[in-house]
Amino acid sequence: MKRLAPDPNIADTAPTESILTPYDWEHLVTYWRLLDANREGADWQEVTKVVLRIDPDREPDRARLAYDSHLARARWMSEHGYRHLLRSDGSSLN
Repeated sequence: MKRLAPDPNIADTAPTESILTPYDWEHLVTYWRLLDANREGADWQEVTKVVLRIDPDREPDRARLAYDSHLARARWMSEHGYRHLLRSDGSSLN
């Protein structure tokens, strides 16, 4: 399996497809970090700065949209998407 980048480029919005996308594969670590931060009650603006590398002071609308959509996708991954991971051989990482 290909090694995942710890800080891949972040799109303004996460995917919404009901299947795993190449973006999802690339952002698995990002999703895990968002879920951990959310579980710990971290401030969304701090998480946006650290995890998504978007400054919410300079780009508040973009930061909130990116945070909300990526956290929603992270939740989808934890509830549904993981099944696709279990069935996959990881070839979409190559």
